[in-house]
Amino acid sequence: MLWKGSSVKLPPGVQLRVSETARRVSLRVDAPTGVVLLVVPKRASLTRAADFAEKNRKWIDSKLKSLPPPVPFADGIDVPVGGQSHRIRHRPEMRGTVWREGNEIHIAGKVEHLPRRLTDWLKAEARREISALVDRHAEVVGRRPARVTLRDTTTRWGSCSPTGRIAFCWRLILAPREVMDYVVAHEMAHLVELNHGVRFWRLVRKLVPDVDTPRRWLSDHGIRLHRYG
Repeated sequence: MLWKGSSVKLPPGVQLRVSETARRVSLRVDAPTGVVLLVVPKRASLTRAADFAEKNRKWIDSKLKSLPPPVPFADGIDVPVGGQSHRIRHRPEMRGTVWREGNEIHIAGKVEHLPRRLTDWLKAEARREISALVDRHAEVVGRRPARVTLRDTTTRWGSCSPTGRIAFCWRLILAPREVMDYVVAHEMAHLVELNHGVRFWRLVRKLVPDVDTPRRWLSDHGIRLHRYG
């Protein structure tokens, strides 16, 4: 791929993203689009950035091959909720609701509305469960977030601002509950320690004693959560 206005060429499957905040050239996978992003600081050398991508071609090729195929929300498809597989059932004879029966999720109404209705239902479930975890951990840390929002982020499962605003990726509802619990605990601990120092990790482990298992799960399987929908 040629950069616009430049003779510099990128490896196949790589797209450029100029960043105002990045301090160095880096590569990362954008799971929803199925591409590898070459993140380049605003004033970086395009030639050096392209050389960096070329030197990491094997890594790029392996990441592109490992990207899971997209799974659209449709009748008969299996979707994880809380880490457990659920079969989507379209119920056109019913009117405008979504409900769960065992390991099935039933979506009423016209088929063209199914993806949006299921997404809205998953977001509502995520908000309900995350809110309960926030309340539980707030009792331990002695702090409450100024605001909690849900987003469809691709690089962070959660974030905490210096003003105490916390954001979570709604796709955590697809992961095992202990994974969601860890991410919520991680961000709640940032209300006390806005860093990743010793005291921060001590507090996280007070909230969720097993930190390593959910972190490993996210590293191994997190990218797959972005293929749904």
